[in-house]
Amino acid sequence: MNTNRMPLITLLLMSLTFTSNSLSAQVIERTLPKEWNSLAKGARFKDRFLLMKGSNLSSDTWGTASVKPRFTDNGIEDRIWSYWGGNIVKADDGLYHLMVCGWLESSPKGHMEWPNSYVFNTVSDNPTGPFKLRNMIGKGHNPEVYRLKDNRYVLYVIGGRYVSDNLSGNWEYGEFNFDARDRRIIEGLSNLSFARREDGSFVMVCRGGGIWISRDGLSTYRQITDRRVYPDVDGRFEDPVIWRDHIQYHMIVNDWLGRIAWYLRSKDGISWVVDPGEAYTPGIAVHEDGQMEDWFKFERIKILQDRYGRAIQANFAVIDTLKQEDKPHDNHSSKNIGIPLNPGLLLTISDKGPITDKTKQIRLRIHAEEGFNPQNDIEIFSLRFGASSEVNFGRGCTVLRTENEGDDLIVTFIGKGNGITPDEFAPKLIGKYKNGNMLYGYARLPYVDYIEPILSARAPVFSETDKEISCTIEVENFGQVTSKEAYLKIESLDKSGKKRLIASGKVQALQPYEKTKLSLSTEIKPGPGAIEGEEIIITILDGKKQLSTFHPLTQA
Repeated sequence: MNTNRMPLITLLLMSLTFTSNSLSAQVIERTLPKEWNSLAKGARFKDRFLLMKGSNLSSDTWGTASVKPRFTDNGIEDRIWSYWGGNIVKADDGLYHLMVCGWLESSPKGHMEWPNSYVFNTVSDNPTGPFKLRNMIGKGHNPEVYRLKDNRYVLYVIGGRYVSDNLSGNWEYGEFNFDARDRRIIEGLSNLSFARREDGSFVMVCRGGGIWISRDGLSTYRQITDRRVYPDVDGRFEDPVIWRDHIQYHMIVNDWLGRIAWYLRSKDGISWVVDPGEAYTPGIAVHEDGQMEDWFKFERIKILQDRYGRAIQANFAVIDTLKQEDKPHDNHSSKNIGIPLNPGLLLTISDKGPITDKTKQIRLRIHAEEGFNPQNDIEIFSLRFGASSEVNFGRGCTVLRTENEGDDLIVTFIGKGNGITPDEFAPKLIGKYKNGNMLYGYARLPYVDYIEPILSARAPVFSETDKEISCTIEVENFGQVTSKEAYLKIESLDKSGKKRLIASGKVQALQPYEKTKLSLSTEIKPGPGAIEGEEIIITILDGKKQLSTFHPLTQA
């Protein structure tokens, strides 16, 4: 399969099927790991949610008693449209633009009118709203907007995308091209989310948890993974959102079957680790006086980022009842809300050498920012630093001493218990401000390569003569830097689980996005059923380091 294009109606029907299933299926209460009971404040992503903002607190509006009184000026709502989904970007005009979808509240199907939703550009002078309609862009659902390296905007909707030079200008509709690269597409290509890489290329996650890369964000998205990157649980996943900050990549995905949203992190956007604790739960929409907006559903989470890429606000599509119970001209509807997030501190590790279990001391710079003075605002001896696996459970390095340098604070930690292994890419700080609130932050390790080659193969193509079976196989570098010479091996796995080497060869050094085709002789003797029915495994290595492994959809 070279190109996989699905029309809008196919994807809408696919999404409708999943929506219906999710409402009718029996929801399970997932048994969470016992060790989560020992998580420190700041370990869970949901610990980052701050109090909601707004000025118009009102009960004179639609909704069940559980969502009143509420800030009607938070996000966007009215009695004309039922709003859903969408993310915010701050544009060159200095305004915040929420690209949101919606359908007429008076539509005969009520909430089930969503397949006929429109996408709107709405604006506000602050990120929490109120947002006001500026222009209608066109038909579409579950939008996400991102900006290309050439400053054009791409607005994704299920089944296609719009492109424009100006958020308030004209938008041209088109469709993405997808190349599955001999890999299974998990749950179709809907509910996509995008993150821009350093060179202007984009990494994308689809609903099923496959990872894709486009060289410029508009050209063909090519699938890199051959399985989902989500947590290894029997979940029903939806609504992934991905973003990159100055440290690492982040992802949140919701498992509606287990009623839990998960938080993941990655060095390169390809390989992911799952952090413990819930990413979000009901009860996060809280006012300063403790009043809660207890929405029936929180869906379609999207992230607003600051200039460092840090997450500073989460936006949700919310509804006050079951979707099927939202009828035209009734007391129910849906809207988009924004909840501020604790962005975390800016941190720099001063030491250049590798950190191990033998490291005696670790020096960490905590950078001052507008409204934050690390020399005065931190409860110093509450700080713990090290691998997330340690710090999230209240362990990690403790403070030895501090010193001031300009407006910044240099904290020296005792190295014991740092937990940092060779696989670590973003050690974490957790502690408290003097006012008792939680603080946290991530740091890069100075000796880690954060941008590496990403070598990825397609399925081998076998050809047979009377004398031999040979094969050709294509390898491409999806990384942003040139690769070194690597080693590729093709193995087969028979029904008994026995593995055997089929072919191997060297992969030349490849520049970013360069590809090569290897012609290899195999160890297989010609004859009927020589490798028929066996599973193929392709592995690419740099010395003993495994760069990638791949089980092609196309088997021998």
